[in-house]
Amino acid sequence: MSPTPLHPVIAEVTERIVARSAESRAAYLERTAAAHAEGPARRGLACSNLAHGFAGITGGDKEALRAVRKPGVAIVSSYNDMLSAHQPLHEYPDWLKVSVREAGGVAQFAGGVPAMCDGITQGRAGMELSLFSREVIAMATGVALSHEMFDSALLLGVCDKIVPGLLIGALSFGHLPSILVPAGPMTSGLPNKEKARVRQLYAEGLASREDLLEAEAASYHSPGTCTFYGTANSNQMVVEVMGLHLPGATFVHPGTPLRQALTEEAGRRAVAISRGAEYAPLSQVIDEKAIVNGVVSLLATGGSTNHTLHLPAIAAAAGIQLTWDDFSELSAVVPLLARVYPNGSADINHFHAAGGIQFLIGTLLDAGLLHEDVRTVAGPGLNRYRQEPVLLDGTLTWRDTSGHSLDEEVLRPASRPFSADGGLRMVAGNLGRAVIKVSAVAPEHRVVEAPARVFTTQEQFSAAFQAGELERDVVVVIRNQGPMANGMPELHGLTPALGVLMDRGFQVALVTDGRMSGASGKIPAAIQLTPEAAAGGPLSRIADGDVVRLDAETGLLEVQVSAAELDGRPLVDGPPDEASWTGTGRELFGALRRAVGPADQGASVFGGYTPGHFGAGMTKEVVA
Repeated sequence: MSPTPLHPVIAEVTERIVARSAESRAAYLERTAAAHAEGPARRGLACSNLAHGFAGITGGDKEALRAVRKPGVAIVSSYNDMLSAHQPLHEYPDWLKVSVREAGGVAQFAGGVPAMCDGITQGRAGMELSLFSREVIAMATGVALSHEMFDSALLLGVCDKIVPGLLIGALSFGHLPSILVPAGPMTSGLPNKEKARVRQLYAEGLASREDLLEAEAASYHSPGTCTFYGTANSNQMVVEVMGLHLPGATFVHPGTPLRQALTEEAGRRAVAISRGAEYAPLSQVIDEKAIVNGVVSLLATGGSTNHTLHLPAIAAAAGIQLTWDDFSELSAVVPLLARVYPNGSADINHFHAAGGIQFLIGTLLDAGLLHEDVRTVAGPGLNRYRQEPVLLDGTLTWRDTSGHSLDEEVLRPASRPFSADGGLRMVAGNLGRAVIKVSAVAPEHRVVEAPARVFTTQEQFSAAFQAGELERDVVVVIRNQGPMANGMPELHGLTPALGVLMDRGFQVALVTDGRMSGASGKIPAAIQLTPEAAAGGPLSRIADGDVVRLDAETGLLEVQVSAAELDGRPLVDGPPDEASWTGTGRELFGALRRAVGPADQGASVFGGYTPGHFGAGMTKEVVA
């Protein structure tokens, strides 16, 4: 059977990305190709350097490293035992060292990277370091790989900023084949919809703190990734479709024989692709087609808006220029095929049981919505990712699936989607550009026009809500929450109260230069607005009572105030200055805050602002 022709929009967007990126991509590939050497990389080290590299090893591995014959494999891990998603990684290095040795290589634990939890820091000062932690993880990955002892890498990570950070760092060593090794989700606990119900009752004062804690503990209850479809599980989905996991490795539970078998196989595979006929450098696996495949999978599943930051930053690290316009054009033709909380009642385990990534990839390939002709860590071509891993008599193997969804309330074929588009849209107007996720927003709530109520902190908003000041149609504006202002924290604490207002019959929307991420729910929220208020964007001059229109259907975001009046208004508030942006380690991140770039370019410190990203009469020096 001949392959399905690629959808023309998928082809056109990919071609534009290739053309736009030609110069930067060529320079990146030239640099990474020059770093590759035939034979073990450590062969080029002087004797003293090499001796330091194996001094801490004992037994046969030490002799193998000294002999400079076997490939060296780096293990870079985000393990810690405080975070449920990363706790299972504790055992991985020992498993991997054995499987790498069996395959003819030598694995060393090259370094650890930090892993912070947005769930713990939510609404706290620590959340202002969350996005910046991605850059720290990237740099820590670079440090781990900088010793030139390695011929491939195993990257152990799961959540939010960790996976993008690992990839950005590893792409600086793009000549090295690199495999991402996941941990899998926790088993299903209290349904996410019930958890959200208790949260809203608590916001209304109708549930106690003990009621709330009991619900939260029943939801987040064991090792593994949280089961809602937030950034962590979106990460896992996207990177498997990009060919960076072994097929089917993503949503297998921790603590199971299959999970261990897949982890061990990743070690063997890291040796196989480190050189020879199967050599698969990361620079070649992550190309323009893989990036487009990642975006398509995100859109088809209603995934986290955080990836409108992470995917451009990952792409840029590979010399590829991905824009929000690319997301928007792809979203218009990619159907929504999954309903996973907060875009439905099912959790990620239900999605996996219904057919999961194997079914998703299959139906998207059959519809011509994914590039099949890609390189992956498992070999050439994405078709192999239609298969699922199983243990037969204790041996890991892959088998064909039925090709059908087992629950069309959760997962549907491209021929019968939940909606015709991916639910992620760009809105623009005289306030700038923003992202809105509408896959969980009812059609009747997608257009809101109401007076603004302006805040600069979540605490101000909460006080106004508790005082009953928001009992009306309202567009809540939270400004000075962008990357340059305070690190662009997630603003999930707003959601229960905004949901209460909506349930009381009011028109409600949120406009902010901060983030909401994968837990964006039923409230229409124009987020990641750029230029941000701290860069002098129009958001910095909105006043209480200004009428704001958010139209997710037509892609409009505007304040009904003339440009002359808006530009003439004085700035009445601003982001925290250096002296007050302290505590909880924030003072350590001041340099990153000063260097960070705009949201639509990934909010990365590795690519700063250009003059066109600032508001009228503003420069970065003035803002700082």
